[in-house]
Amino acid sequence: MRVMLVDDHHLLRQSLKRQFEELGHEVVADVSDGISAVSAALTTRPDVILMDISMGEGDGITACRAIMEADARQRVLMLTMHAEIDLVRQSLKAGAVGYLTKDATFDEVLKALNLACNGDVIVSPEFAHALLQEAEDQQVIQPTALSEREMEVLQLLAEGHSTPEIANTLFISQKTVKNHLASIYEKIDARDRTHAVIRAVKMGIIKIGP
Repeated sequence: MRVMLVDDHHLLRQSLKRQFEELGHEVVADVSDGISAVSAALTTRPDVILMDISMGEGDGITACRAIMEADARQRVLMLTMHAEIDLVRQSLKAGAVGYLTKDATFDEVLKALNLACNGDVIVSPEFAHALLQEAEDQQVIQPTALSEREMEVLQLLAEGHSTPEIANTLFISQKTVKNHLASIYEKIDARDRTHAVIRAVKMGIIKIGP
């Protein structure tokens, strides 16, 4: 996995870099501000970017938006000390695929990065609730019948499981999981995994958290 680190705390960047490299991952760039992040992202084309929000020269949300506008294939995961819902919402609108606070363990960060690289999203209860409050999605959604298996896939997706993990849990192939996801998207008019979870929660099909 090719990772780019963006954080104005030098010691944190170096600690993360050391841990990633010990596991065989490549840190293609580590920069201290949002302005440098945009340039480095477009030059190095990492698999995933781990981005702080509050930095001296250019904040992470603005940098995330600029990176996504230049290359929508980039995967940006926010890692910050801020847990305010408004910042979660702004990050997601800017194109981030996930949002972690800095009290997350390294294992949690690593799992989130792997999910992002595999095209999955990180859907924690806080993440989902922030999305549910998006003012842009106020339409009334009517329940749509899903099969029992599709319900199981959707619930596991909402719990943050990747495609391989869902396949292993349900004893089915990854191709079958992807087929179920395609059917779910069509039935509930969802664009992607994150949107499917949002709509399913609003429809009362699944629940997230306690």
